[in-house]
Amino acid sequence: MRLALSLAAPPRRVATEAVRPHRFIDTEAGLASVVELLLDQPRYALDTEFHRERTYWPKVALVQIAWPGELVLIDPLAVDLAPLRAVMDSDALAVLHAASQDLEVLELATGAVPRHLFDTQIAAGFLGMSTPSLASLHERELGVQLPKGNRLTDWLERPLKQAQKDYAAADVERLLEIHDALVTQLTHLGRGAWAEEECEIMRTRDRGPRDPFEAWRKIKEARHLKGQALSIARAIAAWRERRATEIDQPVRFILSDIAVVSVAQSAPDSPEALAKVRGVDKGAARGAIGEKILAAVAEGKAANWRPPPPQKRRDDGRDIRPAVALVAAWVNQIARDRQLDPTLLATRADVEALVRGDEDARLAHGWRAETAGGPITRLVSGDAALAFEGGNVVLEERSRQPVV
Repeated sequence: MRLALSLAAPPRRVATEAVRPHRFIDTEAGLASVVELLLDQPRYALDTEFHRERTYWPKVALVQIAWPGELVLIDPLAVDLAPLRAVMDSDALAVLHAASQDLEVLELATGAVPRHLFDTQIAAGFLGMSTPSLASLHERELGVQLPKGNRLTDWLERPLKQAQKDYAAADVERLLEIHDALVTQLTHLGRGAWAEEECEIMRTRDRGPRDPFEAWRKIKEARHLKGQALSIARAIAAWRERRATEIDQPVRFILSDIAVVSVAQSAPDSPEALAKVRGVDKGAARGAIGEKILAAVAEGKAANWRPPPPQKRRDDGRDIRPAVALVAAWVNQIARDRQLDPTLLATRADVEALVRGDEDARLAHGWRAETAGGPITRLVSGDAALAFEGGNVVLEERSRQPVV
């Protein structure tokens, strides 16, 4: 990944500006031409528009790509996006904002994600901004307001109106300028490598299909079930997940969460009994879907599954709660002092893991260890102390002199 690209600070603007001309790509030849041009570029800005309200998998509706002198909107309803894989596999740096879902879309559409990624939202966290929107980054870094009128548009509608195209194009038009501005600030603070590390974690995160037998954990009420009811809920949720992936529908369209829990609690053994369960359609209960649900009930009963015991953690009998509360307050102070997004530096679970002494604690590795993990380790070991000074929490060398 290459951060140091064109580090000159961009000129600030003060108002909404007209979107520069862009091309709409809806032919295979047009896409081939775009791919050829992109393969000669060191970096490009990318965004996607997609829907997943009525499907299990995200349905890509538009891909926006910008590079110096060019901006294109690619219509995935008219062309196969597979040729973009060559761009994903190239050495070019892809600049995206809040890339997590876009990466899922790209992997489904092209079979790959960019080899090099810069996420402007992640990078902004190292400059004190807390998960900023793309619009707020434009205003802060460039003094430009993004158009707002088509945020909730139906991107699968065709033909797209010019206002829709302009709205989509604006999301990538100046993203490389924002990249330049963020890189300048990160370089000044010596945090370029930190941003690289976090962007790589985002890029390589597992986005594969969810394990069907873990689907029950997303059902709030199911997490409170015990014994046989939990085993049945796990089996039904797994069947529902598999069914949703097969027919590409949201899981709630297959069977509601309430129905999963109700069936698990009542454990019906016949279509008639299933039809009386809350949330289950009576017609479906007596048909092929009902047979599948009853089969899952039987599977859950037979499995008699129980969740594995929690992974053993280091336990020396200490009550770490007071230490965690104190350290968490200091970590927030560090984040404020160093202009870091506190949630990027550490969650409370991260603090607990380090205080407990877990080897895989995030605060014990990489830039987090450099910033906070090392001092926290000294604090927990008794070699340093925390004090309040001027309204702030300060880490000091321990005097080992008791006050009382």
